[in-house]
Amino acid sequence: MFAEHTVDTNDVTPPPHPCETWPDNGRGFRETLDRIGDKWSVLVIGILSGGPLRFSTLHRRVPGISQRMLTLTLRHLERDGVVSRAVYAEVPPRVEYRLTPLGESLRATVHALAQWVTDHHEEIENARRRYGSV
Repeated sequence: MFAEHTVDTNDVTPPPHPCETWPDNGRGFRETLDRIGDKWSVLVIGILSGGPLRFSTLHRRVPGISQRMLTLTLRHLERDGVVSRAVYAEVPPRVEYRLTPLGESLRATVHALAQWVTDHHEEIENARRRYGSV
């Protein structure tokens, strides 16, 4: 009744990576991934996913970051629309940072990445030891 149709899985080409389909040869894709995926941004986004924080509190909670690097990271995330900065007219002035709706949309991704690191930390350390880089 119907002709039998078989698919040769060796002939199946995987779909292109998203950066391969961007009009600027992936430049915008790479720039966004570089910003969102850098170590400080991932930590800041993860920590701010718990709610708004003042700069000093955020600085204490991001392990190993300098004030200058935190300032730069927050500026970049604010420029990209991931974090918002609110200044309150108080003495002394109070500044809080929070995730925007765009930043909130990264919450599950950042938490999944953090969970993956937690789940595989020992395997990664063992691989590094075998490789000789620890």
